[in-house]
Amino acid sequence: MKFERKNLTDETLLDLYKRILKPRLIEEKMLILIRQGKVSKWFSGIGQEAIAVGVTAVLDKDEYILPMHRNLGVFTGRDIPLYRLFSQWQGKANGFTKGRDRSFHFGTQQYKIIGMISHLGPQLGVADGIALANKLKKNGKVTAVFTGEGATSEGDFHEALNIASVWELPVLFVIENNGYGLSTPTNEQYRCENLADKGKGYGMESHIVDGNNILEVYNLLSQLKASMKINPRPVLLEFKTFRMRGHEEASGTKYVPQELMDQWAIKDPVENYRTFLKENKILTEEFDETLRSEIKKDIDESLAIANAEPEIEASLSEELNDIYKTFVFEQVKPTEEKEKIRFIDAISSSLKQSMERHDNLVIMGQDIAEYGGAFKITDGFVAQFGKKRVINTPICESAVVSAAMGLSINGYKAIVEMQFADFVSTGFNPVVNLLAKSHYRWLEKADVVVRMPCGGGTQAGPFHSQTNEAWFTKTPGLKVVYPAFPYDVKGLLNASINDPNPVMFFEHKQLYRSVYQEVPKDYYTLPLGKAALLKEGNEVTIISFGAAVHWALDTLEKNPEISADLLDLRTLQPLDTEAIFASVKKTGRVIIYQEDSMFGGVASDISAMIIEECFKYLDAPVKRVASLDTPIPFTKALEDQYLPKGRFEIDLRALLAY
Repeated sequence: MKFERKNLTDETLLDLYKRILKPRLIEEKMLILIRQGKVSKWFSGIGQEAIAVGVTAVLDKDEYILPMHRNLGVFTGRDIPLYRLFSQWQGKANGFTKGRDRSFHFGTQQYKIIGMISHLGPQLGVADGIALANKLKKNGKVTAVFTGEGATSEGDFHEALNIASVWELPVLFVIENNGYGLSTPTNEQYRCENLADKGKGYGMESHIVDGNNILEVYNLLSQLKASMKINPRPVLLEFKTFRMRGHEEASGTKYVPQELMDQWAIKDPVENYRTFLKENKILTEEFDETLRSEIKKDIDESLAIANAEPEIEASLSEELNDIYKTFVFEQVKPTEEKEKIRFIDAISSSLKQSMERHDNLVIMGQDIAEYGGAFKITDGFVAQFGKKRVINTPICESAVVSAAMGLSINGYKAIVEMQFADFVSTGFNPVVNLLAKSHYRWLEKADVVVRMPCGGGTQAGPFHSQTNEAWFTKTPGLKVVYPAFPYDVKGLLNASINDPNPVMFFEHKQLYRSVYQEVPKDYYTLPLGKAALLKEGNEVTIISFGAAVHWALDTLEKNPEISADLLDLRTLQPLDTEAIFASVKKTGRVIIYQEDSMFGGVASDISAMIIEECFKYLDAPVKRVASLDTPIPFTKALEDQYLPKGRFEIDLRALLAY
């Protein structure tokens, strides 16, 4: 192995040795603890330490790094106290996740490290969002994100690199090509000769680097960082290295040919660098021994602190309180001046006034810039706010949602417009595993609103007509809003944008241009989690949301003799159970009306809650009315049969007659 010091001082060379030695000694200690049964799981990075150490040494302390679970050198390189790392690995309170997640599945704003999720790919998109925020701030900062050769097979890899290239984002995409994705060798992962070659397809600069040579890593990264500050751009880096231990310790390495293990053992990044320093009389044996003793002492003392720390005691209130970031709703009351506008105009008004109110708010989506979006909601926004804040995205929902999370991490608010709610399925993973869980896992907010144009009645067929709120109401950590009127949609969207928690905001397409209402011209907010009582009666409670609210109003207008409470939920998560139970206790009969198909829908959970809490007040079984349990069809006759409009009045009368 050839080391080129170039113009590096002895001090820098020794500093790199300290940095690479520390994670190696920690790892050796962890392997002992594994054998002693004192640690349950460990993902070893022995043999590839030079990459994490080199990247971290080059980046400034305030530049974000998104590592994997084999990048201990990132965490030690940012000088995180070892006792906190040991506490994290043991699931104790001095860690970073309150015992809620393990090993390196955590982040910390204090050290500008954003930890991985097991799905791997989304963190590449998060890096895009962080870098986008840096570019908007014009601060010259670089973001580094790690992935393995196996994860380059994921769609998120393609999406994130494509976005970074199109938007010219200052991201270092670090591929640690260590030969195996768990047990699957590279020849079963991809067919190109080098993963760096993929950069050509994205119009992206790329490099192949000896990942075991700390000086090659450090020198190249130093040059790239200086260059990217002047010329912001993404760079793809393939580091050739090898994992000398199993995927995790329980996996072993029996699937690896011994000759391959022997070949890479000769290329050990720590021992080779140590030999180089000694041969060049930069490192003495005495200094080496002193350094090792100091690090081992720190390890032992830190372990003692972590071991002495008590086990976490479960607290029900703390667990529930940490699902969402605390948010104190600020009510902004509307002025008297109103205008009669459509549902769609109220959304546009909210977005425009929120963009004026929050100069750190960015809207992203397909065709939303000059074109104004598929429904023209953002028409004219580019002229007022510019393309830096109203951003057309490639067709890649997953990386865009992840990028929204990155914007949030780096001090921005983000709105993502799904062209149709149906398309969120290709961005489902980062919604339910990243946005929803970040605050619970490591107390990091996800200041993201995902707008969801949804619903049937327009003969748009199975891929453009779903109302899929139930996909998200069951996911702790998400808020789900589903208004039915222009006044509500403006006030609730404003409040959702203010809320630092992730909000899935459903907008029924059929209401866009069919429903008008007097709406305040100025900015105002409405609280999430509060239902609206639209009609009052004493015979039956009708619970609904979205377009079905209007269908229920039509039914009641045709049947004025029916005395009903009509409750428009407006928000599905959090749910206004107080209003629901109060109405049911008053009327004794309840019918829940939703557009979504029956099984597994929101109505089913509300029905169960009512039976559990209000059973003694009921004079009849709880009734649910919903669409058929089929995909939503295209032809009008079939769609009319699918939707519940034709069945609601019959079921309502049957309930009243029970």
